[in-house]
Amino acid sequence: MGRKERRAHARGGKQSFSLNASERPPDDIDNLLVTATKCYRNRDFASARNVCRSILELDPHHVRALVILGDMAQQEGRNNQAIKFLNEALALDPRDIAAHDNIAIAYQSLGRRREAMQHFLQAIALGLADPESLVKQSAAVAVPLRRCADAWPRHLSLADLCGAQGLTLIAKEPLLLALLQSRPVSDVELEQLLTQLRRNLLRAATEDRNEVLEDNELEFYCALAQQCFINEYVFALDNAERDQSRRIYEQISVTLESGGQIAPLDLIAAASYLPLCGLPKALSLLDRTWPNPLTCLLTQQVGEPLEEKSDLDKIPALTAIDDEISLRVQEQYEENPYPRWVTFPSVKSTTVANYLADTIGLTSAALPDTISDVLVAGCGTGFHSIETAQLIANSRILAVDVSRASLAYARRKTRAAGLQNIEYAQADILKLGSIDRKFDLIESVGVLHHLADPVAGWRVLLSLLRPKGLMFVGLYSAPARKFLAAARRFVAENGYKPTAEDIRICRQSLMVRGELPRYKDFWSMSGCRDVLFHVMEHEFTIPQIKVFLDTNRLAFRGFEQLQPGVLEQFHHQFPGASPCDLGAWHAFEQVNLHTFSNMYLFWVQSE
Repeated sequence: MGRKERRAHARGGKQSFSLNASERPPDDIDNLLVTATKCYRNRDFASARNVCRSILELDPHHVRALVILGDMAQQEGRNNQAIKFLNEALALDPRDIAAHDNIAIAYQSLGRRREAMQHFLQAIALGLADPESLVKQSAAVAVPLRRCADAWPRHLSLADLCGAQGLTLIAKEPLLLALLQSRPVSDVELEQLLTQLRRNLLRAATEDRNEVLEDNELEFYCALAQQCFINEYVFALDNAERDQSRRIYEQISVTLESGGQIAPLDLIAAASYLPLCGLPKALSLLDRTWPNPLTCLLTQQVGEPLEEKSDLDKIPALTAIDDEISLRVQEQYEENPYPRWVTFPSVKSTTVANYLADTIGLTSAALPDTISDVLVAGCGTGFHSIETAQLIANSRILAVDVSRASLAYARRKTRAAGLQNIEYAQADILKLGSIDRKFDLIESVGVLHHLADPVAGWRVLLSLLRPKGLMFVGLYSAPARKFLAAARRFVAENGYKPTAEDIRICRQSLMVRGELPRYKDFWSMSGCRDVLFHVMEHEFTIPQIKVFLDTNRLAFRGFEQLQPGVLEQFHHQFPGASPCDLGAWHAFEQVNLHTFSNMYLFWVQSE
């Protein structure tokens, strides 16, 4: 199925509409949009176009009408017209995912691959749903994907995978390139194809020494090497690959010492198996002239990691870290900072009151009008602290973590984002009571359950909260994580250790057994270690949370990030129940075990 076809909704009976926009009041725009959307979904493009034009006569800045017009123009092959509509929409709302996705397809259809890839990158960063499935629908990817799946784990040559044209077609797929450069690929078949292509890259570097890469091929292999760095080299490899890649890596090291020339193909192949920042004179690579895709690869694998390394000693320590479990957790995240994210969160600045009204429907006079001081307790590599800094633009944020490696990553990304309102420091949550500071908002997501005593850690954080202050908490849901039990038993029975090699072997075995954890964490080294090999983990139930809230006089304000339709289903099962009724939510979860996917994410408020 092509990109146009995958957007086409099921055909239905066409309807004709006679609309006089000048006679319609502005408050009728919502009804017009419902009509336009219905016509669009029935592929009655003529009527949909008329309705959208009526909307734009009433409101020339209506983004959804512009996006629908652009999408229809693209599907009809009028790509230049589609780009015009969609650029108008993006000028009004640069965060519109559908506009970025559709304009990328229009650019791709016109052969303007560079523009297409930039918009696909934006769409993925903003949350494009399941880009892996979209990539797999491309004919250039679907054919080698099928051949790879049929042969796996047998090695296939590039010709056997892609035919006589080799990388020519697959290397020109802008969505695939954008995906490779922006986040870990989370699809078994795509991972296997990329693993095969990496083997062929290594083969070209070691056996086909005279091969000259076309520009598209060079760009694709650089993107593949970037993907391997992003997922922390979690792809399967055999002993021959390990030996060959290490020989290339060591040869590059020798050549750097002598100041000799390095073949781009060698550098890319090495970077696909081991991070280039580990080379003794890696920094000197940045002083050489390379094609642009290689320059981007070197920035990722040399410039950024060395910037983090030089920053480690500059990170202040607020508390000692001497608790036995805290030290073990620290060691894990020093070795595998988590998560290794690439694209920045994109949120609009607002007030907490408006945010809670929009996300959980909470409207309360008890909510603070302003938030001045924020604590992010367990900030990891900084994604949440940067998101919060963007969301509450005038706040002062203290973000702490036990891992200096994670904090260095967070500080680098914060500098890149140009944010000035985040202070990072190393600290153990269990000892934070010693700092002389109070906060209006405290966030602790995915952290308390890794403490030796999560309840004690939660109480420490409460001691830092101002009266009427808010907390945003994330705790593992015991019912939602039951499906991990089989995978963890498999890990224990086979004696797998949290080493890179054992994690690779374990993942491949779980793939064969069909027992893949459904988490996105499975698709990177640090993520897989976090979900299957963590040194300390506690799980909670809603009654346990309720006991803590009642004991500590905290008001439950609501769950966040529920799956689509869950709240409607909750109200159907418990008509009249408040969304803050934890007893009803517990009963609901017993019947719907995946209600919270993985973690309870919720807001509470102190008295």
